[in-house]
Amino acid sequence: MEPWNSTLNSDFILMGILDNSGSPELLCALFTALYMLALTSNGLLLLVITMDARLHVPMYFLFGQLSLMDLLFTSVVTPKAVVDFLLRDNTITFESCALQMFLALTLGGAEDLLLAFMAYDRYVAICHPLNYIIFMRSSICWLMVATSWILASLTALIFTTYTMQYPFCKSRKIRHLLCEIPPLLKLACADTSTYELMVYVMGVTFLIPPLAAILASYTLILFTVLHMPSNEGRKKALVTCSSHLTVVGMFYGAATFMYVLPSSFHSPRQDNIISVFYTIVTPALNLLIYSLRNKEVTGALMRVLGRHIMPENPTL
Repeated sequence: MEPWNSTLNSDFILMGILDNSGSPELLCALFTALYMLALTSNGLLLLVITMDARLHVPMYFLFGQLSLMDLLFTSVVTPKAVVDFLLRDNTITFESCALQMFLALTLGGAEDLLLAFMAYDRYVAICHPLNYIIFMRSSICWLMVATSWILASLTALIFTTYTMQYPFCKSRKIRHLLCEIPPLLKLACADTSTYELMVYVMGVTFLIPPLAAILASYTLILFTVLHMPSNEGRKKALVTCSSHLTVVGMFYGAATFMYVLPSSFHSPRQDNIISVFYTIVTPALNLLIYSLRNKEVTGALMRVLGRHIMPENPTL
């Protein structure tokens, strides 16, 4: 195929899961509901963490960053997918495709690193509680967050720039929910085998070391929890850690499938389902998994809402 003119005036066509589904209207309604759930839950959590002084601790500072990343991640993908389906217009401009790819890679990479830092926070809190204030002081927390955002954004910029410089064939249909590297490379006219190897190495580098750190942290946590004399302390630690591990499993499972497994394991339908999982489903469920099992979060939510819904009684 001859390359089509991939300039800033050229458009791609996103052929996501809504276009290949037997019940697109039902799926569209489900995506909208999940997006509203993600907006509400993440927005409420950010409000509660900001307003309740009892949650101004490292664990909830990192938790708030996860909430922000999830909120932005799903907002990069879901509104466009729903609006495109309703307007029957799946086009996306070249520059918008590049921007969406950059934002998705940045937010996904930042969340990947943040989850590892959150595991370290739990490790210090449970295994070294007397040194928690030292190891998780404010400057360390900010360094963790800055590292997540900066390293992810720089990596995203490099890979987005490199991906979008390829000449693309006349077929402009991206058989995917959003602009991501693997489905976009299928439209390239040039040989992409070396670059695909680079993407694989990037996926392994970004996913496997943080995942290994998380597993090591929770292995040490498990040994410590099993030797706790207090049943109440053991139960609280296990509830907090199990919530985190549930989120880790959902995020890393989907990301590993997309960026670590060889291309021979991929199909457009499978990739679409996986992309829906980590861009729409996971951001909506993350906060529910954490907050519904966390008495501190639910208690703070009740206090904040009660402060605004039920004004204080006037002095008699």
